[in-house]
Amino acid sequence: MSPRFAAVDLGASSGRVITARVGDGLDLTEVRRFPNRPVRAGGTLYWDVLGLYGNVLDGLRDAGPVASVGIDSWAVDYGLLDAGGALLGNPVHYRDARTDGVMERVRADLGDAYLYGIGGLQFLPFNTVYQLAAARAGLARAERLLMIPDLLAYWLTGVQGAEPTNASTTGLFDVRRRDWSTELLDRLDLPARLFPPLREPGTTIGTLRPDVAAETGLPAATPVVAVASHDTASAVVAVPATGDDFAYISCGTWSLVGVELPGPILTDAGRAANFTNETGVDGTIRYLRNVMGLWLLQECLRVWGSPGLPALLAAAADVPGLRSVVNPDAPEFLPPGDMPARVAAFCRRTGQPVPDSPAATVRCVLDSLALGHRAALRAAVELSGKDVAVIHLVGGGSRNDLLCRLTADACGLPVVAGPAEATALGNLLVQARAHGLVGDLPAMRALVAATQPLRRHEPGGDDAAWAEAAARAGLG
Repeated sequence: MSPRFAAVDLGASSGRVITARVGDGLDLTEVRRFPNRPVRAGGTLYWDVLGLYGNVLDGLRDAGPVASVGIDSWAVDYGLLDAGGALLGNPVHYRDARTDGVMERVRADLGDAYLYGIGGLQFLPFNTVYQLAAARAGLARAERLLMIPDLLAYWLTGVQGAEPTNASTTGLFDVRRRDWSTELLDRLDLPARLFPPLREPGTTIGTLRPDVAAETGLPAATPVVAVASHDTASAVVAVPATGDDFAYISCGTWSLVGVELPGPILTDAGRAANFTNETGVDGTIRYLRNVMGLWLLQECLRVWGSPGLPALLAAAADVPGLRSVVNPDAPEFLPPGDMPARVAAFCRRTGQPVPDSPAATVRCVLDSLALGHRAALRAAVELSGKDVAVIHLVGGGSRNDLLCRLTADACGLPVVAGPAEATALGNLLVQARAHGLVGDLPAMRALVAATQPLRRHEPGGDDAAWAEAAARAGLG
């Protein structure tokens, strides 16, 4: 039988361990799914990284023997280790308030052109560079910084390192040289010792520590393979494209909207549009912009007591479209809180009808996300000059038919929805390639297109109505 691989896929709201046999097909099995809930303690918002690691171990135990393991996660967050390799406190959540005002100070000190010329990174207040600037006083005891997937890989193998697709989200990575920027580290007074050697996707990190093997029941010789450890990079690997004329939306808690390019674009126009250049597999660049994504809907559901989503989406589909819209990237929508009240306040402030029911609020949110997708896609096409004939919407949002249909209408392009587990698939495919079972990116994508269920949504509606709504939301 074909070898079986295990993907540890950690998103900002949930994690999962998924196995697959990779050969003529892709036979996926979800062996464990678990929540990823932040914890507020002493006024600071933390990740429960030990709880996540415990679930990873349980998932690997449930998975049974596999040819290898790969780990991906959300970006920008990290753990600090002391000289003995012990974790110095829980990793702080990127939505924590410690970075309030820090980005503005760093940008004023170093200049936007300088920062963007090195990292090519979108200016977001939670980028790693600003987190470290906020935490600089506490770095004296730290010997090493590991991004979240690299931290878990270290606990599994005892080997420290970093992988470029996640390193490139820090703002401290030279996107042209594909290495840490020692010049920027010096300018920020950040110790170079913190930043570990880089390892490319497809290389073996190490094998399981004896205690990990004993706890999971896996052979100690089981390798842990470096994959595209940023979850968006893994998702883009599994975009089921049959050519180069595509854009992608990796839609989950965040929507990452962009195109795949052979090299970075570090222009003043790209900087002004707040576009990011993150590295992908095989030297590619993910030229994209973050849109707030399903976070708005997730927070609404939490406030409402987690009502049944299918019935709520069906009711939202019957609400007249584009009556009220918001800018999903407005700063008031970033922190956790009463999202329905914030949506209502935005609508009231901009002179629009205030949604008067959960269904109306959901329709407002989904129309607004489609507008966010529209704005980011049009900017990506204009800035890159790339021809786009189809949008591939992957990730959990691909299950939301209403959002996919609205995105097609807003963008005026067909949307191919799926696969929902694109991140895990990309993780698994890079492992399979390390074992010689699949070829280059087009071959991986062809396998996904041939084996995964996909749905196509053709565009309709009135572009003038979408343009008017975009102006109301401040996205014109």
